[in-house]
Amino acid sequence: MLHIIAALNEDYALGRDNKLLWHIPEDLKRFKDITYGKSIIMGRKTFESLPCILPKRKHIVITRDKSYNILDERVEIVHHVEDVLKYKDSPIESFVSGGGEIYKQLLPYCNKLYLTKIHSHEKGDTYFPKFDKSNYHVIEFKEHCYGNIKYSFITYEKN
Repeated sequence: MLHIIAALNEDYALGRDNKLLWHIPEDLKRFKDITYGKSIIMGRKTFESLPCILPKRKHIVITRDKSYNILDERVEIVHHVEDVLKYKDSPIESFVSGGGEIYKQLLPYCNKLYLTKIHSHEKGDTYFPKFDKSNYHVIEFKEHCYGNIKYSFITYEKN
């Protein structure tokens, strides 16, 4: 099964200069808890923005660069978005985790969206795709606050 996990603001901004716009410990913990032991699918720039290869996860990196290589058994390099569609029918959960273009291309194939919605309007240079919420129903909604940052955990499931 393919799912999405993302943190975005009210304007759907994800990040700027290849960095997240926020550092919210509870959001990072949620990402870890949800993806631990699973596969995470991302574009090359998102992969390179990680502090390290995340433990106990398979990293599937999408890049057009045919010479791109990571010599680590926890990393699989693919060159087309279509190459990850094999995971949509798998009983094992895989999580699309960025960036904006990868989200846009894989959103139609994802069953659940695990979103952290930050209630703010920072400008970004990378955006989550707008999606028709009538195609989903909310299965989780929890409001939180970190310092002066208000945010919600919202999980959507496809109808």
